[in-house]
Amino acid sequence: MTLSAAPMVDLGPEHLGSAEFRQDYGVRYAYAAGSMFRGISSVKLVTRMARAGLLAFFGTGGLTPERLEEALVDLREDLGEAHPFGMNLLCNPGRPEREQATVSLFLRYGVKHIEAAALTRITPSLVRFRFSGAHYGGAGAMAPRQVIAKVSRLGIARELLAPPPAGLLTSLVAEGHLTPHEAEAARQLPVVSDLCAEADSGGHTDRRNPLVLLPDFLRLRDEAMSEYAYTKRVRVGSAGGLGTPEAVAAAFAAGADFVMTGSVNQCTPEAGTSDATKDLLSGLDSEDTAFAPSPELFELGAQVQVVRRGTLFAPRANRLYQLYRQHDSLDAIEERDARILQEDWFRASFDTVWQETRRHIAASRPRDLERAEKSPRHRMALVFGWWFARTTRAAVEGDTADGAEYQIHCGPAMGAFNRYVAGSPLENWRNRHTDVVAHTLMNGAAEILRERFAEMVQPATQRRSTIEMSERQA
Repeated sequence: MTLSAAPMVDLGPEHLGSAEFRQDYGVRYAYAAGSMFRGISSVKLVTRMARAGLLAFFGTGGLTPERLEEALVDLREDLGEAHPFGMNLLCNPGRPEREQATVSLFLRYGVKHIEAAALTRITPSLVRFRFSGAHYGGAGAMAPRQVIAKVSRLGIARELLAPPPAGLLTSLVAEGHLTPHEAEAARQLPVVSDLCAEADSGGHTDRRNPLVLLPDFLRLRDEAMSEYAYTKRVRVGSAGGLGTPEAVAAAFAAGADFVMTGSVNQCTPEAGTSDATKDLLSGLDSEDTAFAPSPELFELGAQVQVVRRGTLFAPRANRLYQLYRQHDSLDAIEERDARILQEDWFRASFDTVWQETRRHIAASRPRDLERAEKSPRHRMALVFGWWFARTTRAAVEGDTADGAEYQIHCGPAMGAFNRYVAGSPLENWRNRHTDVVAHTLMNGAAEILRERFAEMVQPATQRRSTIEMSERQA
């Protein structure tokens, strides 16, 4: 007797994840291309994704307000109101005025979606953006702006799932940043519409395991939904390590409402970085990353994940941090080490670097200059920071003179994607358009989940047929 085959599931990429996510963002897939700093997730990248009916976030980190406004003007001219797009908000408690100015630009240009990153606490600017335009409607309190917060720690995740602190809302109303009606609606809503569990990603990362972090966040979300009785479900997504269809399928199978990719989008024609960097990225394996000091949080000892293969950035950056920990000033560095730094690495004297750095700080953040003048150790960190800035700029611009020191933030997902597409047209990064990468990962994930579901259902179908045959024979 021939047993009937297991039923095939009608599961396409447009069915994965949360239907509400797709509806709220006006996109085809529960998928987003995350931001990459200094405009590496560029206007061109965001525009291409938007025109394909997909979501991407422009990378604002490290850009001047003038450059950011230029990007907003370009995006509005290219996309109008018809296509979805988002902007990155790097939370900056140390420079709240910069964060406030960024949010003011977003509101002026009608930005509806942001990806909030580098969160250590809830900031006034984040709350201001989220609840500008909040009101009561037929379904209760509503906020027209979407915030995806990309975090990896349970403490800040728990805070983001709660309504904003009452004192913060009172201050925002007093300062004229929210109306009393907006603040009242905010008291009934979570700080974020979406929470993204960021695991083993490029750049700043806590190296969390995605299959540990995501379930933790899902439980936190369920607890918050019960505690605060929200009428609209907070969605939880997954980011970090998503370089193959198998990884994307695993995220959705584990309960993710959406996925967010990062490193794989840096090696596309639309990414705002140099061809030299893309050539290097396209040759990576999943083991070709390392950890190095964070340029922004150097003195705190925070780390970023970067490309190891083909660049000396990681070992040199770690050596600079070691020297910073060992010495109280530039003058205290041993003569041999000081000579190597100035002649081979910086190709300039410490004094020359400091004078250039001093002029920049005096123009942009004079309060930090006062601290540097009083603290030789802080001045040393700023001089080392000059080198970090140069290595980033060299990678973005493809400067061959500094090619051996490219600083490229990247996770192992890049190498995994390279292996997956080896031997296909996508082996050449010039064919890896950002929307093509999205389609490749999402279609592949849907196919994998269809096959796995069929494999799980088949034994059950066989058992039922065996039981039915036994009953007939009896």
